[in-house]
Amino acid sequence: MADCRGRALMARPSDAEVEQRRQEILRFVIERDEVRIDELTERFGVSLMTMHRDLDELAERRLVRKLRGRVKAYPALTTQTAKRFRETLNVEWKEALAELAVKEVQPGQTVFLDDSTTLFPLAHKLTGPLVVITNSLQAARILAGTRGIEVFLLGGRYTEFDSCIGPDTIAALGRMRADVAFASATAVACGRLYHPDREYAELKTTALQVADSNVLLVDHSKFGKTATHAYGDVSDYDLVITDDETPADELAAMDTKVRLAKPRVSEAPEGRGRDEDGGFPE
Repeated sequence: MADCRGRALMARPSDAEVEQRRQEILRFVIERDEVRIDELTERFGVSLMTMHRDLDELAERRLVRKLRGRVKAYPALTTQTAKRFRETLNVEWKEALAELAVKEVQPGQTVFLDDSTTLFPLAHKLTGPLVVITNSLQAARILAGTRGIEVFLLGGRYTEFDSCIGPDTIAALGRMRADVAFASATAVACGRLYHPDREYAELKTTALQVADSNVLLVDHSKFGKTATHAYGDVSDYDLVITDDETPADELAAMDTKVRLAKPRVSEAPEGRGRDEDGGFPE
């Protein structure tokens, strides 16, 4: 059995970015309703085999239909579907992580949530009195109207991931302080953290600096993967919450406190797939 270094080396460098490409393919098809597969192959710079694999994954989730040489979006789909696509991955694990994470929050605290979909179940579980800082519009919407919770939404450049990012976002976070910050990760290998986008990596680093306590929520699917930008170590976090399917060698590489969550057994929603590619953002 390969150790964490071996599995990270065997993983393709683009593993953590595959989901991002699939979301971009989905948006492209939705905007045009119907597209030739060879056109998609040329536009996204991948082989025909890789494109068919991506489209098969999207078709399995009932997001597109593959025809002879073409792919077509279902009529009811909109660009919001790409965001929902990320949110429905590994739901049972995300819920299990959130159940442990919410125990780290005390009434009256200031809490930071990054834009990871992994944290959305946690946002649903938060109760006031709290102050919550986030760059995620979806997290802000989840918390909106919750009695006793005041939300500070970090501005900046809006992205298709329904979040704000960029120098203004990072600077705004740097001027704030949190009792506890929650983040997730796109890719983790041998105790190192990776992200395909530099600015998102910088935001996570800034969150580590402004919070008294930092908690990382990451399910087993993100381990053994790498991406372009290494931005820190798992040991930078005071606590890591992961699930009981995380490889033992990856757990051994964590030089910090770890808690293991066990998902409740439930039937998966129709069309929901595994987050096999590391996610972007998480």
